[in-house]
Amino acid sequence: MIRRRPHLLWLLVPFVLYIGALPFVNRVEPVVLGLPFFFAWLLAATVLTPVAAWLTWRGDRKARGEL
Repeated sequence: MIRRRPHLLWLLVPFVLYIGALPFVNRVEPVVLGLPFFFAWLLAATVLTPVAAWLTWRGDRKARGEL
């Protein structure tokens, strides 16, 4: 299935950002934009999740020939 639809791999991005990287970003320092690093990481992951979903949707439309 992945060979025919590699764009579905974009859906792994939120998983890696939220769960996979958690042991590496679970700290307070450094402070990013006035936020502890962990909260800045969660904010970035929240912003990137819809981007990953959009890229998956766009790739699926191209795979079906709708564009």
